[in-house]
Amino acid sequence: MIEIYAEPLVPNDPDRNISDLLADRVRASPDRPLFAVPEGDGWRDKSSREFEDEVIALAKGFVASGLRPGDKVGFLATTTYRWTLVDFALHYAGLIMVPVYETSSPEQVRWILSDSGAVALMVENDTHDARFSEVRDELPLIGSYWRMDEGALDDLVESGSGVGDDEIQQRRRLARSSDIATIIYTSGSTGRPKGCVLTHGNFVDTAENAAVALREVIEQPGASTVLFITTAHVFARFMSVLYIHGGVKTGHEPNTKNLVKTLGSFKPTLLLAVPRVFEKVYNSAEQKTESEGKGAIFRRAAKVAVEHARREQEGEKIGPLLALQFTLFNKLVYGKLRDLMGGRVTYAVSGSAPLGPRLGYFFRGLGVKILEGYGLTETTAPATVNRPNDVHVGTVGSALPGVGIRIASDGEVEVKGVNVFREYWRNADATEEAFDGEWFRTGDLGALDDQGRLTITGRKKEIIVTAGGKNVSPTMLEDPIRANPIIGQVVVVGDQKPFISALITLDPEMLPAWLKTHGEREDLTLEQAAATKAVRDEVQRAIDQANSLVSRAESIREFRILPTEWTEASGHLTPKLSIKRMVILKDFASTIDDIYTAPGDRTSSIAIG
Repeated sequence: MIEIYAEPLVPNDPDRNISDLLADRVRASPDRPLFAVPEGDGWRDKSSREFEDEVIALAKGFVASGLRPGDKVGFLATTTYRWTLVDFALHYAGLIMVPVYETSSPEQVRWILSDSGAVALMVENDTHDARFSEVRDELPLIGSYWRMDEGALDDLVESGSGVGDDEIQQRRRLARSSDIATIIYTSGSTGRPKGCVLTHGNFVDTAENAAVALREVIEQPGASTVLFITTAHVFARFMSVLYIHGGVKTGHEPNTKNLVKTLGSFKPTLLLAVPRVFEKVYNSAEQKTESEGKGAIFRRAAKVAVEHARREQEGEKIGPLLALQFTLFNKLVYGKLRDLMGGRVTYAVSGSAPLGPRLGYFFRGLGVKILEGYGLTETTAPATVNRPNDVHVGTVGSALPGVGIRIASDGEVEVKGVNVFREYWRNADATEEAFDGEWFRTGDLGALDDQGRLTITGRKKEIIVTAGGKNVSPTMLEDPIRANPIIGQVVVVGDQKPFISALITLDPEMLPAWLKTHGEREDLTLEQAAATKAVRDEVQRAIDQANSLVSRAESIREFRILPTEWTEASGHLTPKLSIKRMVILKDFASTIDDIYTAPGDRTSSIAIG
């Protein structure tokens, strides 16, 4: 086994909890803008002191409602300022939040609330209310119930006006480092979601150590960010805690369709995103320039950015011609792309899925260092991350202070440290299975280089073994294929089959512009587009590029373009936009069977098999 351990830079204090991070921030910089909320066409700042005042007032309402310390409260809402306000108000009231994804089905809502033992629930709007209403009779423990769109927060503040400040200060100090802070249910790419018990220490120790490791990012002048990833997911939830600890001004945008406009008005210095967002930025820029007849210029500029960044990282000489081209494109192309992100972004943090070297080098060439990291819900989000002074594209960086990484004999990545969760809620068997002593088995495969940087090579349970006995990691093929602008998602299949094949979906946002520039009607349906020679040839081109990276035995021989999307709503993607592989293999079983009984056809009229 190969293992490394990074000693913590900030020691654990057994008496501290998450609320202390906000209290510390208020003491250190009470008038510093900590949040900004939309106001007209701009933003209105909220200071640390203003935020804590609102937190305390809302916490008093929770206390007045009869909730007792340690009670669990479900929360179902979109990513807005109010999400973090409720989160910290629950901490100050000594309560435990059980977040529910805003896209969760009624059955998922029922399971999460019943399994966790939640005694109260807050939702945002009538859509969420309708889902809860379907299962309310099956949740007898739910007593208090609030809707934010009906003035619940104001009502709680009013009802808590008689609760004293001393009561809240006493409540917020009850939890110790080892106590439960939250129970986050895994999005469940397979099976029923499990409740990950994360402690106050998981958040506090990880945040305090990460802030030191990422000091250049957190403490840069005017540090600010826009959160648009769902805060019900551990990735954004942890980062919001880190931002409060570090004093990073935060805005929120719940609708990603408004993201470019929001970035333009907010002008953040830091972005937090999943790789699909960076793919969208790149693909949108490529399609826009293609439609303007400048596609060749963009592609050349992208190639120069990638090569310049690669040579810079590897310490190779940057010749005068490349330097000249880079300077020219920086004025003509790269600056405009930076402006799309608000013009001030210097760093971005990427997680939840592999980014891929092409995008990593491209954005680095633009002047945006993407700090790719790795972690799971069970590791309170980050376990490793690239450092600002050591961004090594193609890796997910080295262990954070207080975290250990071990590569087991079969290649599985294992993690121990301040960030590792306590247990799966009410599931001792799953907890025991997940650990080897103090090491958490991630289920991912990876390798450590000589500098202690981690590279993720695949998912242990997703390794495909062909009928010929060849082991194939599907992500090695899927990631480069997914980078194509017209491809939405891809799943590589072939377990116990004679060859490797793939299911492909098209991207309905990128497709119309691409069709227009390739001589096709831009209003074609997904099914019509999938049947065109132009689209089939483009998909084949993407597959050929991916095949060039692997041996012939691992290469994709057949594919089907499906006339449908895979989305969260369809049940085929998790909230962090990862594919639910087992669900897809089950739902499209007949299409997969067709590949191996009638090879040659590249499209499928079957939506669900």
